[in-house]
Amino acid sequence: MILKRSLSMLLAFGLLLPGAAFADEALSRSLTKQLEVNRQRYGIAGQALLVAHNGEVIFRGVDGEADVETHRLLKADDVFHGYSLSKLFVSTLILQLVEQGEVDLDKPASAYLPGLPARWRAISVRDFLEHASGVPEYFDTRQGEITSDAKFSADLQTVFASLAEAPMQFAPGAETRYTQTNYLVLAALLAAHYGKPYPKVAEERIIRKLGLRHTWLGPAALSKQSLAVPYLGKNGRLEKDQDIPWPEYAYGHAELFITLDDLARFLQAVASGELVGKATLNRAWQPRTLRNGQRGWFASGWEYGESGAYRQVGHDGGARDRIRILFKNSLEGDVYLFAYLTNGSARGVWTRTLLDSAMAATAPDRFPVQAVSETLMGYALQQSAGSDAQAQAESIRARSGLDATELERTVNNTGYAIRENLGVVPALRVFELNTVLFPDSANTWDSLAEAYAAQGDRKKAKALYDKAQRLSARSKRAP
Repeated sequence: MILKRSLSMLLAFGLLLPGAAFADEALSRSLTKQLEVNRQRYGIAGQALLVAHNGEVIFRGVDGEADVETHRLLKADDVFHGYSLSKLFVSTLILQLVEQGEVDLDKPASAYLPGLPARWRAISVRDFLEHASGVPEYFDTRQGEITSDAKFSADLQTVFASLAEAPMQFAPGAETRYTQTNYLVLAALLAAHYGKPYPKVAEERIIRKLGLRHTWLGPAALSKQSLAVPYLGKNGRLEKDQDIPWPEYAYGHAELFITLDDLARFLQAVASGELVGKATLNRAWQPRTLRNGQRGWFASGWEYGESGAYRQVGHDGGARDRIRILFKNSLEGDVYLFAYLTNGSARGVWTRTLLDSAMAATAPDRFPVQAVSETLMGYALQQSAGSDAQAQAESIRARSGLDATELERTVNNTGYAIRENLGVVPALRVFELNTVLFPDSANTWDSLAEAYAAQGDRKKAKALYDKAQRLSARSKRAP
């Protein structure tokens, strides 16, 4: 185990790009250590991380194993399953057409793609891009997951015909619901516009244009020897994942295979305006208010959010991969790129947690929410159950740089992330810490009660629920 860990750390240092992270050895050590911490904490098989700032790669490293069964160590040129990162190719190509005046996001997609089901013909391109269309999913799932024995229609026309009478999930533009069918429509729109299959469009206009030598849509041309074998977490153990036989018409939302370097090249091309102009992206990457009054999750196909002074756009690839572009005000200013790829973890950690940890290790002063969250992850797993929560609370309050509202929300959200990824017992420590930080907040006691209820302690949970209700009633009476 010690040998494996040492090799992983050497790989992380040895594969840094020339002239990049060596300029800051402290940052290199911090991110290398974070990879090791994440591997041990979440049982990650193998992982690769790249961080760039204003066009310069400041860290590039790998850690762990590409194949757990043979103990083959991960290499920098190993290929990862990109899963839903495939959608970023589609959204980029759609935005190219928007920039050229060939597509209007607010016009119906049927204006560019004949043959859509009648119920879909008024749905805008934007609604399809942002998973706000309300169209039903085109394949069956078991408990919300698609399996390797899934059956697919022979062609896209058959898919659309089979969905013609299916009820909508909601009125277009009313809410967000992540549905793969949206990107069947968009990939078909691109194929119709260019008069060739979507994979060919993506190959010509992104893969070949950018010189991505280790990127494929579909597994046919993939070298199996270079693949990071995908794993699932089952009962705290790694289990080899089974490939889903996606048809070619699904390649707009699945079946991207890519290396860390090729992914970084694509992200840099996007952020620099090489594929779509910065002015177009600045307009496209804006938050959207849906008809239900809530903010949508996506901005022109990219997950949208904010982190302190930074706006952020990105996407995940299932539960294994995540990318993020962060910028202040516009892409002309301060820009960070993060790409975090894994081939699975025993705990099934969501990659938002992993990428947040990389942000915290990279620039804790610029990303205080992520820094607090990572501190809390460590606090939750401390061996000493009797550590001083009051002292920890005072330390976090003094060092976080967050206002009270943001700090309470960050601690609460981290508690739920810990509960999901590490279990209810460590999460209890963080929820309890939040009651120390904010003893007059009904929400902190309610979250703590919920955790005790999940643990099975109904008596404790009821007492805490009652306290939360008293605090809530008191706050409503206050002038």
